[in-house]
Amino acid sequence: MDRNAFDPSLYKWREVVGTPDLSYKVRHDYTLLGYDVAAGTLDMMVRWAGDGGHCPLHRHTATTTVLVIDGEQHLTDVLADGSPGEHKVRTAGDYALSVGDDQRPHFERGGEAGGLAFFGAHCANGRLYQLLDEDLKVIADVTIETLVADWQENA
Repeated sequence: MDRNAFDPSLYKWREVVGTPDLSYKVRHDYTLLGYDVAAGTLDMMVRWAGDGGHCPLHRHTATTTVLVIDGEQHLTDVLADGSPGEHKVRTAGDYALSVGDDQRPHFERGGEAGGLAFFGAHCANGRLYQLLDEDLKVIADVTIETLVADWQENA
């Protein structure tokens, strides 16, 4: 193994699983690499198995950097009427930057062989993203503090 490669086994991971009443499967893991609440920054990794599991429906409210480390990241925007919008596939080495609080709701998952991605978030108010229900109503604001507490409690 390349000693400079990211080794997921060196980190503790938090598994996220959704409820069976959703029309899509929620299943992924995340680990926090570092954060500074006062500066409004958080770095994390998200990994998806090749089982079709997604992150919960959400929209980023922080400026967010994404770098796909391994496999694929699939993103599907959700339009205002709830229908699927643009579908993007990012592969290992792809980089993206979403700026500020104007992002569309979307689903994220790995490809058939899964995926591993780095996310770096930067925000002045501590709010990283909003979780949405399937009617696109906000059900939770996820902040740096709430994500860190979840990770510490459940990892």
